[in-house]
Amino acid sequence: MVLSPSVFTSIRKNLQETFDHAEKLAEEGKPPCTPPRQILQYLVRMGSFTSAPAVREDCQDVDFEVGSSTTRDSLLNRCLSELPSSAPLFTRNFVTFNTNYSSASEEPEELQSWGLKRVPFISQGCSSANTHAQDGGRFRVLTWNILAQALAVSHDNFVGLPEGTLDWAARRLRILHEILIYDPDVICLQEVDHFNFLNSTLSSLGYRGVFCSKPDSPCIYLANNNGPDGCALFYRRDKFDLISASSRVLEIWRVQSNQVCIFANLRLRDTGQQVCVATTHLKARQGALLTTMRNEQGKDVSNYLISCGSLAKPLILCGDFNAVSTEPVISTVKSRLGVKSVYGKLYNGEEPPYTTWKVRADGEYRHTIDYIFYNKFCDVESLLRIPTEEQIGPSRLPNLSYASDHIAIACDIRLK
Repeated sequence: MVLSPSVFTSIRKNLQETFDHAEKLAEEGKPPCTPPRQILQYLVRMGSFTSAPAVREDCQDVDFEVGSSTTRDSLLNRCLSELPSSAPLFTRNFVTFNTNYSSASEEPEELQSWGLKRVPFISQGCSSANTHAQDGGRFRVLTWNILAQALAVSHDNFVGLPEGTLDWAARRLRILHEILIYDPDVICLQEVDHFNFLNSTLSSLGYRGVFCSKPDSPCIYLANNNGPDGCALFYRRDKFDLISASSRVLEIWRVQSNQVCIFANLRLRDTGQQVCVATTHLKARQGALLTTMRNEQGKDVSNYLISCGSLAKPLILCGDFNAVSTEPVISTVKSRLGVKSVYGKLYNGEEPPYTTWKVRADGEYRHTIDYIFYNKFCDVESLLRIPTEEQIGPSRLPNLSYASDHIAIACDIRLK
């Protein structure tokens, strides 16, 4: 049954009043209570009654052809050649820690890591990557909220973006370049609404991908969408064997929310060691009630990963948690899973100054809300530096030099 716009408006008004009342109680520190189930369905799902969704197929990238002989070098060069030279892409490098982790040093222009040639930052001459099959229990992880195209164009209300910033034909090249230039072994992405594009390009380079869409993605309510957004996890097939993979729609007070988590149990082919990798994207927006709901999602993520057997194995958990480091959800995840943040090694136990920096109609946002967590069975050998304020520029993110309002973060992990 399709309801009329006036009925939708009435429903939304009544539920918003309930939402505001619950928010006020939470801010006053009153004892928490579980709202009625129908209210929960509104609170923990998208929370928007606008119109019947128009779900579309993921088919907006059929024009992007990937040949059978495609290489990483050729794709990187294609990105550089088809993007305007007037807006150079970000240049970043890795900081490498010495063996006793008492100091860090900048990597050379071409990282000779584990006997392999890697490119730690963007350059016009992109060196080719050799096989990663023999790295001695080491691998590189990258996580990034790539900014769903439908949300960027029709929902996020960015202000002051340079003309052409959200043009998808160019933005997808910037996304692809940012992923490939760091040559990761494991790729965790959030707000993916063009999975087929990423899957076709990355699979041609030897990756295998897993995708889990949000059950009620806000993208499908927007014009010209490319289907729902969700989380994606890719791993290099010559590096890992897949033992098992699963996904979960996260729950809040035993009600399914609109956020998901992907879990993969991988085996390193050269050493036989297993490693659990998971990625998630928690509920957005600020406020006491939303903070509480994120914490409930953190509990559900932790319980899910524990049930998958992650406590007895190396674990990497990464994603967009939509929470600064002082929010309860971060301490919940750390304590329940026995993990800590990789960037604490570079910032004396603290987080980077920001992983997202944007200007929207309601203000400027500069926060650290993206994380890579690891447990006691892993060591961090290097970290990808965060772009400087000068690199980000006055219009903030996204812009013609960077595809998303979030910054990709990455690290090199060695299994103990």
